[in-house]
Amino acid sequence: MTCRLTWHDCSPCGCGTPCGYSIDTKIAALQKREAEQEHGQKNRPQEPDWIVELGIGNGRPPIEVHAGGCYAAGKRRRPVPRDEARRLLTSGVRACTHCKPNAHLRILD
Repeated sequence: MTCRLTWHDCSPCGCGTPCGYSIDTKIAALQKREAEQEHGQKNRPQEPDWIVELGIGNGRPPIEVHAGGCYAAGKRRRPVPRDEARRLLTSGVRACTHCKPNAHLRILD
């Protein structure tokens, strides 16, 4: 005689949980997590074109200008528009030696 229920108590471990319950639950959790990750990647804010790294202390003065995706930019930073990045570089703020924003903005030393 076969069970007419989709779920029945015959788990191999004898714990009494319905067959496939834990596997289906884990699959559903993985699918939900993948959907959340995909949603987060689609809705991630766009990376800024230019970043200014800020110093420590009174007023947090700008230290260095970076391109938006520069790996060498520190944690204390804020996005800036192109015009402000150009103004900062021409006023003497150091350009990052890795991403070279001065070359991208066509500012000669």
